[in-house]
Amino acid sequence: MAQKPTIPKGTRDFSPVEVTKRNYIVDTIREQFRIFGFQPIETPSFENSETLMGKYGEEGDRLIFKILNSGDYLNKVDDALYASKDSSKMISKISEKALRYDLTVPFARYVVQHQNEIDFPFKRFQIQPVWRADRPQKGRFREFYQCDADVVGSTSLFQEVDFIKLYDSVFTKLNLKGVTIKMNNRKILSGIAEVIGASDKLIDFTVALDKLDKIGEEGVKKEMLTKGISEEAIEKVKPLFDFTGTTPQKIDKLRNMLALSKEGMQGVEELQFIVNLIKEIPLETAILDLDVTLARGLNYYTGAIFEVSAPKTVAMGSIGGGGRYDDLTGIFGLKDISGVGISFGLDRIYLVLEELKLFPETITTSTKALFINFGEEEALYCLKAVNMLRNHQITAELYPDNAKMKKQMGYANKRSIPYVVLAGTSEMSNKTYTVKDMQSGAQNEMNFEELNFFLK
Repeated sequence: MAQKPTIPKGTRDFSPVEVTKRNYIVDTIREQFRIFGFQPIETPSFENSETLMGKYGEEGDRLIFKILNSGDYLNKVDDALYASKDSSKMISKISEKALRYDLTVPFARYVVQHQNEIDFPFKRFQIQPVWRADRPQKGRFREFYQCDADVVGSTSLFQEVDFIKLYDSVFTKLNLKGVTIKMNNRKILSGIAEVIGASDKLIDFTVALDKLDKIGEEGVKKEMLTKGISEEAIEKVKPLFDFTGTTPQKIDKLRNMLALSKEGMQGVEELQFIVNLIKEIPLETAILDLDVTLARGLNYYTGAIFEVSAPKTVAMGSIGGGGRYDDLTGIFGLKDISGVGISFGLDRIYLVLEELKLFPETITTSTKALFINFGEEEALYCLKAVNMLRNHQITAELYPDNAKMKKQMGYANKRSIPYVVLAGTSEMSNKTYTVKDMQSGAQNEMNFEELNFFLK
């Protein structure tokens, strides 16, 4: 008995309807990327391991899919190493490549390799799949698409403002209201770590703080303690666990808290600049919110950090995020190139639009008219009309078999094709076509010019 086929956990097949809906989102995002001046690039699905490892922090490294070397991948492993069963030491011997974890680090590698061909500031967008060895759950997959836009070669905070507007523009076009763009600055987090005496634990501090909405105040405190952050330091950071108020009020609180930190105050001023500009060019749909616990847990952010939350009526994690990474290309040898970028989570945005029923009904209609097949002669007559309609950018098709009328009409119904075209002996002699509206049942006979105009 043949084994029932399956697919790996965290991956999915997509039906024609699902692909059409996904393309609707991608096309909307791509259109706005281009309107905002970004250019498309693509990078390989896998990179050399050293390109990816060490760029996402300890947690990120564990989620990178490693690719076994081709051929006898154990030939570089000696008996002692094999017997030790130490996978962390063995991995470099048996795997030299890995599936990309995101699109940002490969982009940084791209910039370094092609620096002599690029005009800076370089604005690129990229829409490709990424892979993470995460535990699959609702809205979290092991294979998923990211839709990224980045600018490298400019330190101007006008770029951050532009990205906030880009988020707002995309969600406005998708008619997705109530989206919140959370914003913070890694300099503020560094400043807080400095004033509480935990600068040497900055990464541990930010990774734990970033989990506040997931594990709560006590969970964050417990994780900080296990990472060696003192109870005295945790007590000083306690005001962040309930950091409420309007954005101006939050900024004032930060000024008071970070008065003795030069880096922290620089982060506050950067936030203030962005907030002031957004007041001058208000957002249409999205809500901008200052969230001082936002850290995103990634090592390469150095300035502004963004994370986008779905409307509160939908139980979903972040649907986008990004930030500034002043030194990312430096790890590949290209110094003093500042970058900032954002990402849209296609799969989660899909789930949100589906739950809120925001997909336009018309996008799933792929074929406008189905021509019924009454036989070889009639089919040829219809096929000529189908070809002319396609030349006029009208989606039309001929049912391929001379099947029973009930079967052909049922096929049109199942595919939600709005119009069926019939052409028998009578229509052929009159050089006409009978068009049936599948919703109302109404039928009208018309010549090709009338048919073409009607379907348009």
